[in-house]
Amino acid sequence: QVQLVESGGGLVQPGGSLRLSCEGSGFTFKNYHMNWVRQAPGKGLEWVSGITTGGGGSGIYADFVKGRFFISRDDAKNTLYLQMNSLEPDDTAVYYCAAHSSAFSYYRSVTGYDYRGQGTQVTVSS
Repeated sequence: QVQLVESGGGLVQPGGSLRLSCEGSGFTFKNYHMNWVRQAPGKGLEWVSGITTGGGGSGIYADFVKGRFFISRDDAKNTLYLQMNSLEPDDTAVYYCAAHSSAFSYYRSVTGYDYRGQGTQVTVSS
C-alpha cells in the first residue's frame, strides 16, 4: 500500500521555525521527484518547493519562501523534509508532500503527482 505521511506541523509564533517530514512507503521513494505544496484557508493549492531525484544540489522554491524554507531528502529513510524558518502568518496552511515520477509534471506543479499525503497543519499565530 502506497503511503506518504506528513508530520511536524503545529502552532508556532511569527518568526519561529518548524521542520516538516514526509515519509513514503509502498513505492521506490528514491525514484520520485518530490514537491511540497500548501493550501491556506479558503484558497487553492500553492506550490512551495521541490527537489529532484538524488537530491543533489539545491531545491527549487517559490519566491515567497525563498531564503526562509529549505527542502531536503534522505532516500535511505524514504523521507522528505522542509525546514521552515522565519515563519509568517501568511504561511498558515495545510502542507502536503507529493511524489512525481515525471520530471515534466514535477516542475513547480500542484498537479500531475502520482501520490500525495494527507497533509499536516501549520498555524503561525501569536
